[in-house]
Amino acid sequence: MVKSKINILDLKDFLDEKSYQYESLEFIKDDPIMVPHSFNKKQDIEISGFITSVISWGNRKSIINSAKKIIEFMDYSPYDFIINHTDKDLIKKKKSIHRTFNSDDLNYFFISLKNIYSKHNGLEDILANKSNGNNLQQRISQFKELFFCLSHPKRTRKHLPSPIDGSSAKRFNMFLRWMVRSNDKGVDFGLWNKINKSELSIPLDVHTGRIARILGLLERNINDSKAVKEIDLKLREMDPQDPVKYDFALFGLSVYENF
Repeated sequence: MVKSKINILDLKDFLDEKSYQYESLEFIKDDPIMVPHSFNKKQDIEISGFITSVISWGNRKSIINSAKKIIEFMDYSPYDFIINHTDKDLIKKKKSIHRTFNSDDLNYFFISLKNIYSKHNGLEDILANKSNGNNLQQRISQFKELFFCLSHPKRTRKHLPSPIDGSSAKRFNMFLRWMVRSNDKGVDFGLWNKINKSELSIPLDVHTGRIARILGLLERNINDSKAVKEIDLKLREMDPQDPVKYDFALFGLSVYENF
């Protein structure tokens, strides 16, 4: 494949093929999505998936190892731990959990998630509620405000994105892909039926951004919320019903083929 802009129909055929190739069970073993795949219960999957997505930056092996340690701390029962934990169950010694995400951050995530599930009926209802925004990127920003409605360390806010403030919200968009897209190929979960997969946005990162620019899907040279809007429009042209399936193609071309 020549590294240049090509006809949109040819590009669609090419990316459809690559999406089909990389959205496979083989993808799971090296990806952070393997952590929520350890569970069967809806709430366990979404809580473990949410926490794993939050720390998903850097080396994938390191991300997985850090997420597994968090799950172990939660006695391999994320929902039960979130709902029933008390202050005495929180991490006492200040330490790094994953890079700059530390025990103070994780403790607050435990506390806030308890509030989310006990008083707001869980993650899905908040993110599906259109009174929180006309689109998912607005609802992600509103979710951040709700998530930090309790007393919290100021530093912890940096670990959740706000597209309204310009973030690409890569990790949150990845989490939404996990929860919303169909499980037909065994990778994503298809757990949430209150959000349509057509609403999803690409988890834009260094890999997907680089390939998108090579293929002419993205001109903006910064991976921010404006870039997400730009590439979303192109991907929705190719598949308005499931635009984020192309995440597999763009990521796979970069990581596995060094395209």
